[in-house]
Amino acid sequence: MSTTPLALARTFLFVPADRPERHARALAAGTGGVIVDLEDAVAPERKASAREGLVASFAALPEAGRQRLLVRINASGTPWHDDDRAAVAALVGQGLIAGVVLPKAERAGDLQRLAEAIGPQGQLVPLIESAAGLAAVDELAAAPQVLRLAFGNLDFQADVGLACDADEAELVPVRLALLLATRRAGLPAPIDGVTADWRDLQRLAADTARARARRGGFGAKLCIHPDQVAPVHAALGPSADELAWARRVIDAIRSAGGGVVSLDGRMVDAPVVRLAERLLALDAQPPS
Repeated sequence: MSTTPLALARTFLFVPADRPERHARALAAGTGGVIVDLEDAVAPERKASAREGLVASFAALPEAGRQRLLVRINASGTPWHDDDRAAVAALVGQGLIAGVVLPKAERAGDLQRLAEAIGPQGQLVPLIESAAGLAAVDELAAAPQVLRLAFGNLDFQADVGLACDADEAELVPVRLALLLATRRAGLPAPIDGVTADWRDLQRLAADTARARARRGGFGAKLCIHPDQVAPVHAALGPSADELAWARRVIDAIRSAGGGVVSLDGRMVDAPVVRLAERLLALDAQPPS
């Protein structure tokens, strides 16, 4: 499993590629990762100029910030994909970004070609947004250099013709499929989709609770506005009670010198210890 800072990040904030003045502000917003978007956020006539401006924009950012930068390119098969792939290969090679988000990921071969272009130091985040992507989710998760899976909940609904209510109950099986593919591939917890109305904090809280690591298995969420970052980060982290329990588990194991012990009348074995360690690791990931 990857140990990159993005592996345990709880928030990924989108920012348009053609608004370079927002790139540094996005990094300063407390988000774990920033996704600079060449796809939906940029009009077709502006894509080339936006792409060409990324080197200058990213070179002006602090080196530590670049380790949290991803670029969402245009999907395979679009007129911009090949040029995007060449551009992100150069950006990764210069150490200006950590990796690439591939929208509408449906074929492992597309990820393979992207991995070959950016080199072994680059990370990939396939965005599952279609029925075809869901059908290939195990192959996508197992592709080289994949960091985490991400769910494009709105595009998925459009692709399959769903009209979900706010709770997106119809998408529970889809989210479970991403979670299981993640586990089979040994990846960090997947990234949930967006809450479209960034002003509705109640909806944001409900959406984040649905994906919460202990409930829905998702460890992060895509954000479309800086105001979403802090609430999502807090909601996806362990509670005070969970942290207290985790520390007691680790203390009990250390006091016993390893092996199986009893805590509060319950057996503490290896899976329980792993859960406690994961909660403590999550707590060690403050907003950047």
